[in-house]
Amino acid sequence: MMYDVVALGELLIDFASKSVDDAGYPTMAANPGGAPGNFLAALNAYGKKTAFLGKVGDDAFGRLLLGTLGRSGIETRGIVVDPKVFTTLAFVTFDDKGDRSFSFARKPGADTQLTWDEVDKTLIDQAKVFHFGTLSLTDEPVRTTTQKAVAYAKAQGKLITCDPNLRKPLWPSEEAAREQILWSLSQADVVKISDEEVDFLWGCTPEEGADKLLSEYGVALAMVTLGPDGCLLKTAHARFHAPGPKVHPIDTTGAGDIFGGSAVSRLLELDKPIDQLTQADLSYIGCFATTAASLSTEYAGGIPSIRDKAQVLERMQSL
Repeated sequence: MMYDVVALGELLIDFASKSVDDAGYPTMAANPGGAPGNFLAALNAYGKKTAFLGKVGDDAFGRLLLGTLGRSGIETRGIVVDPKVFTTLAFVTFDDKGDRSFSFARKPGADTQLTWDEVDKTLIDQAKVFHFGTLSLTDEPVRTTTQKAVAYAKAQGKLITCDPNLRKPLWPSEEAAREQILWSLSQADVVKISDEEVDFLWGCTPEEGADKLLSEYGVALAMVTLGPDGCLLKTAHARFHAPGPKVHPIDTTGAGDIFGGSAVSRLLELDKPIDQLTQADLSYIGCFATTAASLSTEYAGGIPSIRDKAQVLERMQSL
């Protein structure tokens, strides 16, 4: 069995606020969460084979997550079920614009307790692409596990993709977050990063951030998401900016992950070395990914909000 992408990282439950009582306490709905799972689910929705490396608790939420990933077509044999720790929980509240703030029950959460010995290396062996994010760099032992997995995948000649996915409450300090994120960027061939993360790291424009990734960090393809302004894709030889389609967002959870998975699905379809991508190729990647991500914001949750390929292509034709 060969896989297009294998990802290592966090699996968790997002509790999203649906309403608030007079005292300010939210009524919450549970959704499957964790950036790498959303990323892989988008890849599966758009025709790619994927597998997940991670850990959940031996509890109701862990079993729910395994079922959701399985139904999304993601191979789950690399997910360890551990009775000693509880599946990580994230509580998401929204402001009046639909933007999120996070609180986490992760002290420790199961995802942080994955050890290198528990990683199924054969899944990395069988994949074209290895993907990781920085939430698996916040705590030990999963930080060392992630570093070893990245080194293993690089030694096997895999394409490395990374999404910083900054969540400040999960880091002991902003300095620690910056240090680990910059390490992760230096490992990757393809980086999906948001304009807010560029600002956090360097205090510069998205264009300057993309140039930094290419010139200082050895990244071959920089993809900067710009919220409602779409995305900027850049290689050493080509550049493309795609505005986002007009949508009516109700929940932006997972949109960046869905952008990343959608973009990598199109990159794999092109089947070209990154340094040979043209502006037309970047358009092929960026327009689809921006549309898929934008459409997902009109629905609740991460994985449940992914639209099928026909819907994305239909919306692209109406732009």
